Amino acid sequence: MNSKLRIHSIFFYINSWLFSICAVVAIAGIVTLYPAVFSSSHMNVLLKDIKADQLFIHFLKAENHYFHKEVPESYSLSGTLFKLATNTQPKDIRTFLGRELPGFSIFDTGIAVAGEGTDFTNLPVESAPPLEVLLKEKELAMNDGQNEESKAPPNIPDKKGVLIYHSHSWESFAPLLKDVKDTDEAVSPNEQVNVIAVGKKLSEELARKGIGAEHDKTNIAAELKKKGWNWENSYAMSRETVQSAMTENKDVKFLIDIHRDSLPRGKTTAVIGQEPYARLFFVVGKEHKNYEQNLKVATELHKALEAKYKGISRGVFVKGKSEGNGIYNQDLSERALLLEFGGVENNLEELNNSIKAFASVFSDYYWKAEPVNAED
Repeated sequence: MNSKLRIHSIFFYINSWLFSICAVVAIAGIVTLYPAVFSSSHMNVLLKDIKADQLFIHFLKAENHYFHKEVPESYSLSGTLFKLATNTQPKDIRTFLGRELPGFSIFDTGIAVAGEGTDFTNLPVESAPPLEVLLKEKELAMNDGQNEESKAPPNIPDKKGVLIYHSHSWESFAPLLKDVKDTDEAVSPNEQVNVIAVGKKLSEELARKGIGAEHDKTNIAAELKKKGWNWENSYAMSRETVQSAMTENKDVKFLIDIHRDSLPRGKTTAVIGQEPYARLFFVVGKEHKNYEQNLKVATELHKALEAKYKGISRGVFVKGKSEGNGIYNQDLSERALLLEFGGVENNLEELNNSIKAFASVFSDYYWKAEPVNAED
């Protein structure tokens, strides 16, 4: 009898050992075949709410039932294992739909701070027509108030602590172009009607606040064509500009890459105090190790804008490589911003109001940070 039990025990341990080996091989295969499931960003989402003390108490309660009455349940091991095994978040419907619905692949974009009306149905999407379209001149609509302000441009301070540039310099505004029937056609190399005009106006408004801003007006589409690159290389192209500017000017601390969104005006316009404004939003790339500092700056500016101009900001978006560039040159500075001014259907009045609003809020933020800047 004892010999039979001994034989059964031996077979049991052998089977257990073989099963363990198979399980390890299977897990290794899953990790190899599905690296996205076990990516650092995914694991961060799964584990971000787990605290060491909660995990310790959870296991302690399993052995000592005294803690059931004293400590409320705040952690679910089974729930975490389910999320890890299925790569889903049960409380987030996006994880059930994101891989099934066409065009919904941007579901992994994070809304760090949601502004009024912001949700996962109106997230920013990066796209552009071919370079030939981006470089084509279009007739301007000269009746949209381009010359509404006649005051002389201010003197730009010698110390330039801000660099304004445009990775997508071709992005234009339909009301400033003549006979634009499709908003996808609202692109132009003309500095009067694309985002370079926004950058020019912002640099002037900052100068009036005593802040020197270097404004780069590079036609990115033309430079891409020279290199034989397409629009997807636009951030690599603008990176050269930023690095050169920062090398030549050690005073540069803030980087502002100005864009405009492709959503219709209903999503990108706000009326504040009976005045129309082109809404703003911030994009933060998370594919570099120090992105948290850029996120902090964007969040603080969002809150400051909302405190003074309620409804002007759509929020702060965090994006990875699967939803865009993922870095946006923000690894070059701890105070780097990608800022969308309005959308394709916003007009000059709305843009000017928002430029002034942002300049006012940013100048307060800048001068508070200036003692820190002086030590850098």
